[in-house]
Parts: sequence; C-alpha cells; structure tokens
Amino acid sequence: MRLALCQLNPTVGDLAGNTRLAIDAIRKAHDQGARLIALPELSICGYPPRDLLLMEGFVGACERAADELGREAGAFTDATIVLGTPLGNPDGSTVNALIAFRAGDRIATYRKRLLPTYDVFDEDRYFEPGDEACVIEVGGVRVGLAICEDLWQGEDAGFKSRYARCADPVAALASAGAQVLVVPSASPFVLGKGLRHHRVLASRAERHGLWVASVNQVGGNDDLIFDGYSTVHAPNGRVTAAGPGFEPAVVIADIDPRVRTPERPIDDPRLACEPERLAFHALRVGVRDYLRKTGFAEAVLGLSGGIDSAVTGAIAVAALGADRVVGVAMPSVYSSSHSIEDANDLAERLGIPCPIAPIGEPLEGFQRALDPLFAELGHGAIGASRPDVAEENLQSRVRGALMMALSNRTGAILLTTGNKSELAVGYCTLYGDMNGGLAVLSDCTKQLVYALARWINAHHAECGFARPPIPERTIEKPPSAELAPDQLDSDSLPAYEELDAIVERRIERHQSAETIAREAGIDAATVARIVRLIDVNEYKRKQTAVGLKITSVAFGPGRRMPIAQRWRE
Repeated sequence: MRLALCQLNPTVGDLAGNTRLAIDAIRKAHDQGARLIALPELSICGYPPRDLLLMEGFVGACERAADELGREAGAFTDATIVLGTPLGNPDGSTVNALIAFRAGDRIATYRKRLLPTYDVFDEDRYFEPGDEACVIEVGGVRVGLAICEDLWQGEDAGFKSRYARCADPVAALASAGAQVLVVPSASPFVLGKGLRHHRVLASRAERHGLWVASVNQVGGNDDLIFDGYSTVHAPNGRVTAAGPGFEPAVVIADIDPRVRTPERPIDDPRLACEPERLAFHALRVGVRDYLRKTGFAEAVLGLSGGIDSAVTGAIAVAALGADRVVGVAMPSVYSSSHSIEDANDLAERLGIPCPIAPIGEPLEGFQRALDPLFAELGHGAIGASRPDVAEENLQSRVRGALMMALSNRTGAILLTTGNKSELAVGYCTLYGDMNGGLAVLSDCTKQLVYALARWINAHHAECGFARPPIPERTIEKPPSAELAPDQLDSDSLPAYEELDAIVERRIERHQSAETIAREAGIDAATVARIVRLIDVNEYKRKQTAVGLKITSVAFGPGRRMPIAQRWRE
C-alpha cells in the first residue's frame, strides 16, 4: 500500500483556503500513486479553533466543507482520503473527528477518544470523546484510525497519569485487527518533544507489531507553532519515511504489512537537529505565519544595540525579508555610543533601514508636565534622586509611544523584543518596551537568546544571510537597559545562568523555592527574591503581546496563574 502523509499549514477558520491546500496536496499524492492519503487533525478548520467551535454555524460549515472536499477529490482519484474536522452530534455536542472518503463518499467516521485538557489544550471544553475503534480496509490492508492524543496519551507532555483509567485506543485498534495505524495530529512544537515523539511512535509500533504513521500539522497559528516532521515507523520501531520540519510536504511511504523489518530504514530527522536550529526555524515560521495570517505585510522594531533586539531583528528579516522590516534606534542621554554603533551595524548587516529618533525632547516635555504635578502632591522631580523608577519607565514609555505611532502610520506590526527571563521577573515596562503585537522571544530565556545569536552567526547562510548578521560586540558586551547612568542588568538581577535556572524550574517544572535552591545549588535568599518577583509580576504578563511558544510552559494560555493571590511558600 502506498501511503501519503500531507503535512499542511492551515489558517484557522479559512475553510475555503484550507480546502484548496488539501486538494493541492491530494493531487500531488495521487500523481505519485498513493492509495491512502492522510491529512492532519482538524485540517478543514485548522488547529486550534478554540472558541470558534462555540460559534453558531461553524461546526456545520466545517462538515459541509469536508464533504465538498471529499466530493472534489473523488472526481480525480479513487484513493482513500482521511481528513480531520469537527462534527456535530444530534444532541448539539461536538466531536473531534476523522472522515474517510473514497470516490467522493464517506466510508467511515472516527471520533477522537482521548481529549487533552492541560497546558494549551482545552478539548474537554469543546468536544465529547468517542468510544469506538475504527478500522478500514485499503487495498486489502486493515488500517486503524486514531487522532493525536489517542497515540501520545500524554506521554510526550508529562501527563500520562491523566489517562490511567482510560482504555488504550491503540491497543483497541490492534485487537480489532489493524495492521497499519494512521494518526492525523496537530501537536505543537516544544523543544525536546521531538525525541519523546520518536520514542512513543517506536514503542507503539514495537509493542503492537503495527506500522505507525503520524501526520502532523505545520506552521504557526497564534502563539502555537507546528513543526510537521510526519513519520512512518515499521513494526520494529525503525523509521522508513519522514517529512521535513516547519514546511508543508507530501510524504510518500510504501507499506507492506507482512514486513516487520524494513530493508532501508532511515534516521528520524528530528533527532539530528540541535535545539538552537529548531528554535530558530520555529520562531521564523511563527513570525512569518502570524503576520501572514493576521494580515500584516511589514514589521517594525526598536534597535537598542543589545542582544534581544538583534536576535529579534535577525529572525524578522529571515521570516519576512529585509524589504519588509524597519528598525529604529531611540537613544537617550544614558545611551552609550556603542549602542547606536551596534544598532547601525546590525541594520547594515540585515540590510534594513535604521532611522534614529532621539527621545530627549519628548522626555523633557513629559518632565515639564510631571514635575509640577509631583511637587503639588509632595513628591520629588524626575531624576531628583536615583534609582528613579518613574524616570526609567518614562524613557521606555516614550520609546513605546514612538514605535506605536510608527506602527499606526505605516500599518506595520510592532515586534516586542523582551525575553522570558526578563518577562518572568518584571524587568520590563508596561506600555513601554512591552508594547507590540507579537512577542518573538517571550519564551526564550536570556541564555537561549545568546545561544541563538551565536548559532545564527555560525549558520548565517542557512538563515538566509550573506554574512553573520549579529555584531560580535552585541554578543560580548554586558547587557544593560541603559535607563540610568552606568546601568547594567547585573545591578538588579543575578547572573543569567542563575536567573534562567530559577525561571526554568519555577515556570516549567513548578518547583518550590526550597527545591530550586537545593537542586540548583543557588543561594536560598536569591531564589526567594526571584520567586517573589515572578509572583508579583503576573499582572504585567497578562497584558503582554501574544508570545510564540517553544517550551513546555510559556507565558500564555497554558499558564493560568491568578493575579490577586496571597499564596507564599
């Protein structure tokens, strides 16, 4: 049996556009002789549709689009086509389903049995679970159908215990006589998840003696990024076919269910990629698709001469092209000479304009307005004593206002450049450097930002640059917000090696301050201070731009901490 796995990049809610993508992929698969053609989970509407599923008429429109796709494909191929769509039940509930079409007719419907409801997933909110296995026959081969979590069962995300009392959908398919398992998925990219997926796929194949094929969505939808990497595993766990990462593809595999050990296995391409390469390509796709799918053509960002704006700028240019990105330098009296030099150097390397908009005059205007007000209320003037948080934040807010004005005037989206470490502890300014429509690095710790900079420079050709785009001085100099005289990040924060360890353990592993101090070997008082900062700055994170998720827990829909709370360890 020749199988085609079509990893597609749908836009959520664009039923007509998604149908066109599917038909194009099905034609390619048909032209290559495929007899079974599988599309990703919810490929008709795109994943995740979220509360669109609650909108009157949406689910019905998806079902009609699925049937029309089946009929249109049936006009040029008699191959079996498996696609994902929401379906309505007579009682008004909805299921996450697969429909199998052949010659334009439905031949089977499968309803997803395990519904993930953790991290970014809310499937219990929208769907009723199915309770039956579904096996179809394609050219004499018995093919079992499952959807995403039916296969992963929480093992790829640390939530295996959630399904301890649930029947195993894969075991049920094996018992029903399936020889090949086809699993459409929409599994978001997370650093480290690729290895876990590989192990789950191999173990399912070996345990049940099945060929296992997983076809994953690709591209960015809001905060989530999907990496593709569709694969076929033989019953001995080895990979026989694999799709590329972060790009649409039609993956062809010839499957003989009588064969347990393939003659020419291949390596899983996910396992050969270092984290920085995966992170770069994920963020590039996330930026490109967020702009394309929300209707933006261009991007603007502030260039400070620092590492965060440099990496954000490089990713933006790699995603959009230099002709669609503008950087702006906004020096103050506290800006070092090398900040402007490094911003200009970066812009020249990226091939983008970098106009200079000094903030001195608007800052003086605010000071003239604020000093009398402060005096009347019994407070000191701006900059009368230091540290002066009002003065520091005012500089950031002037820059934020300038960049938002530029965004309004040009129609370009403003990219905010803050990283996860600083966002965690509130080392950022509401309505200032947090302004923007997309937070590119909000799920990257400071150390990962530096690692990305070095990787981009070392692999500049792969990233689309003629030479290393990030100035070496930007990478080597101590980081500073430059909002006060001789200011360095280390004045307010511990070394980033320590800070990032605390942030990762607290946010992703949910560890207590005591556990962090003991296991990471960091001073308990330092850990307690950082944990406190993480807690009290939740209100800022609730107001930040949409951030691209690349770790197991990001500051986004998957992390739901209260703002007004008094839990203290």
